[in-house]
Amino acid sequence: MDIEQLKTLAGINRADNQPSVGENVSHSATEKAQYQRKHNIRPGTPEWFKLWFSLPYLTGEDPMPRRKANK
Repeated sequence: MDIEQLKTLAGINRADNQPSVGENVSHSATEKAQYQRKHNIRPGTPEWFKLWFSLPYLTGEDPMPRRKANK
């Protein structure tokens, strides 16, 4: 296995410079920040940690459960 193949597998050598998970990080962070302000979620609370540090692609949990209830 050569270095270029390793870079490609690691997602380092992508031509479009986009995250490999198919998600634009700035849009996700903006959405989370707006949700945090709207629902008055304070840093350091369990809800804040769930919002910012959950792994929805891995665990399937929804970090913004009130988003669906308010639609």
